[in-house]
Amino acid sequence: MHVDESGVFCDEEDGDDVKLLGIYSALERVEERVRQARLLPGFRDEPECFHFDAYEVDEDHWAEGFVRVPPGE
Repeated sequence: MHVDESGVFCDEEDGDDVKLLGIYSALERVEERVRQARLLPGFRDEPECFHFDAYEVDEDHWAEGFVRVPPGE
């Protein structure tokens, strides 16, 4: 399970595969989508492992580039 006292966590290096369910305009829509997802294979196995963040629309959220690290480095 991926929930502890500080909330939901994931470790992609340990094999966790983060999923983006969607981007919604209201908290109510987020809550409804989570309710639906909890019925699906995989998601229903960890029903408390959902995390959401609020974002401002029309704002840049990744303003810098990135570097690629080849596997094994």
